Amino acid sequence: MGNISRLETFSNEFVCFVRATTDGGATGWGQCSTYNADITAQVFHRQVAPHALGQATDDIFGLVQRIEEKEHKFPGSYRCRALAGLDTALWDMKGRRVGRPVVELLDGEPCAIRAYASSMKRDITPEDEAARLCRLRDEQGFDAFKWRVGAECGRDVDEWPGRTEAVVPTVARALGDGVAKLVDANSGFSPARAIEVGRLLEAEGVSHYEEPCPYWELAQTKEVTDALDIDVTGGEQDWDLATWARMIEMRAVDIVQPDVMYMGGIARTLLVARMAAKAGLSCTPHSANLSLVTICTMHLLGAIPNAGKYLEFSIEGADYYPWQQNLFLGDPFAVHDGKLCIPDGPGWGVEINPAWLDAAAYQKSEIEG
Repeated sequence: MGNISRLETFSNEFVCFVRATTDGGATGWGQCSTYNADITAQVFHRQVAPHALGQATDDIFGLVQRIEEKEHKFPGSYRCRALAGLDTALWDMKGRRVGRPVVELLDGEPCAIRAYASSMKRDITPEDEAARLCRLRDEQGFDAFKWRVGAECGRDVDEWPGRTEAVVPTVARALGDGVAKLVDANSGFSPARAIEVGRLLEAEGVSHYEEPCPYWELAQTKEVTDALDIDVTGGEQDWDLATWARMIEMRAVDIVQPDVMYMGGIARTLLVARMAAKAGLSCTPHSANLSLVTICTMHLLGAIPNAGKYLEFSIEGADYYPWQQNLFLGDPFAVHDGKLCIPDGPGWGVEINPAWLDAAAYQKSEIEG
């Protein structure tokens, strides 16, 4: 299979793509997590690449785990964000080598996946939010939607006074029956306030209540979960497997939401999905932008037995995410009747835009000689 001989990054502030190459000439493309991706590229070359060069590519989890051990003095988000670039590049390489999509390597198969249209905006009136979600319902066939309540890490202070109490019924009633309704509080509430909002959500037919309390306060989240009938969900920010084990064991949430890129790639995310499956919990990963994270999540959802009801699919365009424009050739995110198709080409089944790569900052680590 060959050993890793070169690791290259192509990055800007927001995105960092990784190309892995073996001494036999096999290649694969992956991505580090988004945001401060230029910093993550530095971490990648300093603390990931030196341990990966010269290593075999057949045991992806074993290699990722060994790098974690080698870098045990630096646990945390950046290490995992950087590891994701290596992991996802090696899965792509493996798929390209055998001519199969990653979903098949994970014992799944390409299929159409139901998506929920995910709003990222809080600086939008309830009426405007309702209008744009209804338009997507009617034009693209979505039958599941998520919108924002509270303020991000808001300490019970709303985005503006009364917004939560206004946006929940306005959007829920506009979308009507037969539509799944989800909201995200982004660590915005104390338990008492979160439960109060949760009662409103229950009354308006919302079925998914994401990250109601500061995500690092698992006991607070569990208090909300125990008090409400609707699904309380969370975990997108978490990377530490011990935290995941505790979260699942204590039933802090009803649904787990690991992010493939925050976790450090597919191999470590699979560990979380399996822990959740053993506990009888479903897995609806976080995939909040249209970079490789959503593509990887599609392949994952097509394979795990405890996949949640839908794929998170950001509805934000160039006004909100200018940096996600033109990352790929073609349209891997085409929506048909509220569903997306898992790419069925080798590896991830997508091609990164060469023009984007040409404009990015380039770095490489390689074996000399």
